[in-house]
Amino acid sequence: MHSDTGDLGRLKPAPGSIKKVKRIGRGRGSGHGDTATRGHKGAKSRAGYKRPFWFEGGQMPIQRRIPKRGFSSLNRVKYHEIKISDLARIEGEEVNPESIRAAGLVKSRRPIVLLSTGETDRALKVSVHRITKSAGEKITQAGGSVEILPLDPVDLRVKKGPKKKKKVKKEQ
Repeated sequence: MHSDTGDLGRLKPAPGSIKKVKRIGRGRGSGHGDTATRGHKGAKSRAGYKRPFWFEGGQMPIQRRIPKRGFSSLNRVKYHEIKISDLARIEGEEVNPESIRAAGLVKSRRPIVLLSTGETDRALKVSVHRITKSAGEKITQAGGSVEILPLDPVDLRVKKGPKKKKKVKKEQ
């Protein structure tokens, strides 16, 4: 082996690239003895301490800061879900919210969405408030048609809590 190419057995890292490992709890002479960098007293200085992952250093935790009514929208629209296979229970070729309620598929006045579960062999004229893309394709392939109804303000009602009464000032 040539002397100018170096020897792989004598390789060393660049000066300053490696630091000594901090050896905690190995006596006062190490600079990290006595309390072993844990400080004095308290739960964090004790053996076996594990703080919960949601701990925020003593500030008010997020689960107590956020409102307790949940994250769902107060203006959401709840739909009744109807499957294509359920349409076989409806007599005639017209399918609208009135005929769906008459067949007993839904009971309340909420808007109706048609899902693509199941098959249909009849050509139906479907009128609902919402329909999935695949359900619309199945209806049209069977020779039927689809009409999307606008949402009625009565159907959009979602309980939003009691209405606040305005205070009337008495004139004296």
